[in-house]
Amino acid sequence: MLSGERKEGGSPRFGKLHLPVGLWINYPRKQLAKLGRRWPSAASVKSSSSDTGSRSSEPLPPPPPHVELRRVGAVKAAGGASGSRAKRISQLFRGSGAGVAGSGVAGGPGTPGSAQRWASEKKLPDLAAGVAPEPPLATRPAAPPGVLKIFGAGLASGANYKSVLATARSTARELVAEALERYGLAGSPGGGPGDSSCVDAFALCDALGRPAAGGLGNGEWRAEHLRVLGDAERPLLVQELWRARPGWARRFELRGREEARRLEQEAYGASDGEGSGPALWRPQKNRSRAASGGAALASPGPGSGSGTPAGPGKERSENLSLRRSVSELSLQGRRRRQQERRQQALSMAPGAADAQIVPTDPSDFDQLTQCLIQAPSNRPYFLLLQGYQDAQDFVVYVMTRVQHVFGRGGNSSARGGGSPAPYVDTFLNAPDILPRHCTVRADPEAPATVRPARGAPVTHNGCPLLREAELRPGDLLGLGEHFLFMYKDPRAGGSGPARPPWLPARPGAAPPGPGWAFSCRLCGRGLQERGEALAAYLDGREPVLRFRPREEEALLGEIVRAAAAGAGDLPPLGPATLLALCVQHSARELELGHLPRLLGRLARLIKESVWEKIKEIGDRQPENHPEGVPEEPLTPEAVSVELRPLMLWMANTTELLSFVQEKVLEMEKEADQEDPQLCNDLELCDEAMALLDEVIMCTFQQSVYYLTKTLYSTLPALLDSNPFTAGAELPGPGTELEAMPPGLRPTLGVFQAALELTSQCELHPDLVSQTFGYLFFFSNASLLNSLMERGQGRPFYQWSRAVQIRTNLDLVLDWLQGAGLGDIATEFFRKLSMAVNLLCVPRTSLLKASWSSLRTDHPTLTPAQLHHLLSHYQLGPGRGPPPAWDPLPADRDAVDTGDIFESFSSHPPLILPLGSSRLRLTGPVTDDALHRELRRLRRLLWDLEQQELPANHRHGPPVATPP
Repeated sequence: MLSGERKEGGSPRFGKLHLPVGLWINYPRKQLAKLGRRWPSAASVKSSSSDTGSRSSEPLPPPPPHVELRRVGAVKAAGGASGSRAKRISQLFRGSGAGVAGSGVAGGPGTPGSAQRWASEKKLPDLAAGVAPEPPLATRPAAPPGVLKIFGAGLASGANYKSVLATARSTARELVAEALERYGLAGSPGGGPGDSSCVDAFALCDALGRPAAGGLGNGEWRAEHLRVLGDAERPLLVQELWRARPGWARRFELRGREEARRLEQEAYGASDGEGSGPALWRPQKNRSRAASGGAALASPGPGSGSGTPAGPGKERSENLSLRRSVSELSLQGRRRRQQERRQQALSMAPGAADAQIVPTDPSDFDQLTQCLIQAPSNRPYFLLLQGYQDAQDFVVYVMTRVQHVFGRGGNSSARGGGSPAPYVDTFLNAPDILPRHCTVRADPEAPATVRPARGAPVTHNGCPLLREAELRPGDLLGLGEHFLFMYKDPRAGGSGPARPPWLPARPGAAPPGPGWAFSCRLCGRGLQERGEALAAYLDGREPVLRFRPREEEALLGEIVRAAAAGAGDLPPLGPATLLALCVQHSARELELGHLPRLLGRLARLIKESVWEKIKEIGDRQPENHPEGVPEEPLTPEAVSVELRPLMLWMANTTELLSFVQEKVLEMEKEADQEDPQLCNDLELCDEAMALLDEVIMCTFQQSVYYLTKTLYSTLPALLDSNPFTAGAELPGPGTELEAMPPGLRPTLGVFQAALELTSQCELHPDLVSQTFGYLFFFSNASLLNSLMERGQGRPFYQWSRAVQIRTNLDLVLDWLQGAGLGDIATEFFRKLSMAVNLLCVPRTSLLKASWSSLRTDHPTLTPAQLHHLLSHYQLGPGRGPPPAWDPLPADRDAVDTGDIFESFSSHPPLILPLGSSRLRLTGPVTDDALHRELRRLRRLLWDLEQQELPANHRHGPPVATPP
């Protein structure tokens, strides 16, 4: 409250005013009597300090010409009237009368040098007497004061910007005056801080640009948009209500008024003349200035330094003139162009040619002009045909990147887990839109593609879209149940389709017959036409097998059962071809997560079928027969019949695995890397391929097991039979099996049966080589072990027997060379050949050889095996090995501890084939047996589909009419 008490120790000329904020307002006592009842009570007095909230909207009468605000105790410290300016946080109240103008120059009593004393103090807007109270902004709380950085734009050296304190009522003109004082450009020494001649020469500009890497004040500023603020606009509210978009930054610049006008006019002129390029920041002419701070109070203009308060009408006109920004005053040319656009817009209305255009509200013209949207000419875009919220949806959505993502907006906290929200280009707020719903890629060098996210409802030209598809200009793209877009690409020019694919096939003309009433309205096909198309599919030769997910299990089971039973005369790789068609349909047509599930089910069915076949073969073996039943030796013909199903599954599974690997790689390459289910899908695919690997390994092991079991009983004849029988001639390379010596026919018969079996089953060439490699490895080890074992009991190591063995081995190698297996046989029979060659050396030459020379000539034999052959060699009755054959001391340990027998566990590992699959799924099916099986499966799927329909809706498969 106001008090007239004398302050002890202070000047008798001053009273004191107690305020709730703990501030002293020192007043000349002579002026206190003049205030009388005009000063409000203590309850209505609010702080005008810069560190408090904004003042009440209730207008205050003009204060006395001189007011000081000091902290508690500042009067004592200052010694009366002339205190320290560093501790003063006062504000200057300026009235509209002559006293205000005078006080700004000469100051008041007891305030010498006031022009310099107030140079760094905060100025508040003029509170003119008689102005109607400003209505409060109900939708916006009272904004606290803030610090604004005003960049000098080259006005002063050594500082890029100056900080000024602003409230919600601070106008641009007041901040210009304050900034000029901070920059030292406040005018003549005799003028006040609000000198009109100085303030009118500068303008406050709202600049938008991209900040440098080091922040706004540390790097080069690249301003791209500039707008001159009107004198009555309120920068603090402009900064609060109109925030820059991400990647942009705003700052306020102090520029010369003429320079600011020129820059703004150049920017607008360049934009109007070019018609393209980045959109400039243009203020709307009819926008409400309340958005920038409400109805502003009149600020002192150049001619308002003296006189009486103006009337209400004149005051309103002055306020309107202050609300008009400099940028609006320079838009006369643009106004003429907008008027032309309005006339053009009205001319498009029905009956506009006959009706007279009546002037209406300018805002209606602006809204009508905004409806004339011109689509971009150098970027693809989406035209909205149906939306979710008309007030928020746009008409055109432009693709600003090669890859455009549609999705639902929202923060990460709403999604749970704290994970960052996915990057989205276009936000759609319908409830059925996923956070990452659909991705469109429009590469200028390739056709555009659209890929839905997992579980996202997307339609393409009216059909559900489950996988990536090509997107052409004019196509309809539906997202969820609400949004429908049309894709347009101006870069394509006239290369698009002549008619959109979603239009009826016969527009304007109905096909003859009553079938039109039941035809599909989307594709334009009648019942008869659709029946013919279905019949053509059921009997066609295209390598296509369409099915629904609910029919998948029945279809796969039928294919596997038919392959296991050997029904029909399918080609060897027919089961793999049919299963690959199922995989291809799932990869192309069905949802993203269907392929891993199909692969897992397929692999389990194949494994179960192979396991059952292995069990059946094992049960038919002689050793598993009941007691009393004589065992019959296995013949090559019987083994070939037993192993044919296993060999077929090995061949089909190998090709199917290669095909699946290709599809999984394509799925991983085309899939969205941000899909959280992608890793789970890849793990399921790996598990399915591991099962297929296991099937190949098991069938290979079972095949070579039964083949080597048959070979085991035929190999001893190579060591015992004599090829030099009376009257027999040695056959040459390429001789038929019947012309070979009788002792070699059983062994060669097993090799021939295995070769025919692999050829009939069309086994992969790599697996054929590895199968015979294992057979030759077993034959070499078995014969060498028999040779080592035979030399211990009776005289076997002699030159004549060695020549017979060498001849039999050469005949076998020559026959294998003629069958195309010579290189593999030579490699695996090397150790046996080396041992037989040692025994074939003439006795006289062998006696002259030493241990070292024999080790050098026969490197594949181990020291133990060489010593065993030499120590049991038959030199004659009563003759032992010569001392030259004794092992060297270095080899003595290897001879004593080494094993003379070959180990069967050192067989070569199985390596699965690499490379592309040999299945050909392009072009028509030429094999008649495969075509018949394909037709049977298609009709099976048709029957399954018919069983789901009511009885009165079922009918047989359609039959194509002959041409």
